[in-house]
Amino acid sequence: MPEQAPSAARRALHAVRQGAHRVDAATPASRDRAVDALRAFAILGVVLGHWLVTALVAEDGALHTASPLQHMSWLAPVSWVFQTLAVFFLVGGRVAARGLASARARGMSYGAWLRARLARLLRPVAALLLLWTVAAAALLLTGTAFGTLHTLVKLALSPLWFLLVYAALTAATPLVARLSPLWPLAVVLHVDVLRFGLHAGPAWLGWLNLAAGWLVPYTLGAAWSRGELETRRAAWSLLLGGTAVTAALVLWAGYPASMVGVPGAAVSNLNPPTLAAVTFGLAQCGLALLLRDRLRGAMRRPPAWAAVVLVNLSAMTIFLWHQTALMATTATALPAGRLPGLHTLPDSPVWVAARIAWLPVFTLVLALCWTTFRTWEQGTRRRRRGTGRRHSRVIRVHRAADGEGAGAVLSVRGPADRT
Repeated sequence: MPEQAPSAARRALHAVRQGAHRVDAATPASRDRAVDALRAFAILGVVLGHWLVTALVAEDGALHTASPLQHMSWLAPVSWVFQTLAVFFLVGGRVAARGLASARARGMSYGAWLRARLARLLRPVAALLLLWTVAAAALLLTGTAFGTLHTLVKLALSPLWFLLVYAALTAATPLVARLSPLWPLAVVLHVDVLRFGLHAGPAWLGWLNLAAGWLVPYTLGAAWSRGELETRRAAWSLLLGGTAVTAALVLWAGYPASMVGVPGAAVSNLNPPTLAAVTFGLAQCGLALLLRDRLRGAMRRPPAWAAVVLVNLSAMTIFLWHQTALMATTATALPAGRLPGLHTLPDSPVWVAARIAWLPVFTLVLALCWTTFRTWEQGTRRRRRGTGRRHSRVIRVHRAADGEGAGAVLSVRGPADRT
């Protein structure tokens, strides 16, 4: 019996390696794997960032949100590493611009192209809304405090703001595909001058940056699709220029050092985006462009490429359910008492160490959510007629679209097992 366990483990490892090689072999040589790698890293950066800076503190029989950035400002560099939304919008702009051009070349209408993209983007939302509607009703009926319920629902649905902005930019692709990033950047600059420099304008003025701020990396992605950012000089200009301006804004213009919102802070760099968040995003985009060649080399390794494929195929499921995984773990562990890094105030390095130790548990719970809800994003697989064998939806869509997945959103749509 002891000998059978290692043998089973070796067989499983061999099967995984074979699957990775089949995924690699099924990927067209023309596909730019760096694009998919950047998208996967951007999604995982957001997930890990939220898990590291979001705390649900149990006090007086209720849960409320807190952040270690409130109590340990020296942790601000964590947000520089994990606030990767600009890279996601960069890749989104590139893929959307190329996809629209490819669709038009095949005779597909703009309406059909948009419906296909938005369906893949928004379909997983239905499952999230359904589950949390039922969960909220159950919590109310069992006497859960309204404050706790508000905290949980707000946190669970917080990813939806991103989807609304992304969907709006996707719909506007024909209008913005050739727009210079300088135009939305100018809007962000003027809005911030009015808000923070002149202290003028209505209270809602800053929310103009919600569209304009993310339009900057999105239009950069469209410019990338046109071959305008292929030189290393362009990438270095974005990286060094964005870094220098961001540093100046933080050091001398009073912008927060954290690139995510901090509860209780007077100004948030992210909600809505400020000029500092946008220039920081430009630096991130420059770094991403500089890393393209290295990523292409790394993605030639079948295991690495297969992992990127898996993340991309379920990007929306991972993004939508990661906060639910955090909350499910927190709530399930409450009967055990106030556990460090889970229910306690995030005010010391001890909490940080404990939270890092909880990350594998969050990952496991997210994997369970992925297993349950991924079909809402990927759709059901069709069986081949007459054989009873499963037909790969990934290969089917890849054949219908261009080399970078013009026909769907947030999915590699390429490599899969052909057998």
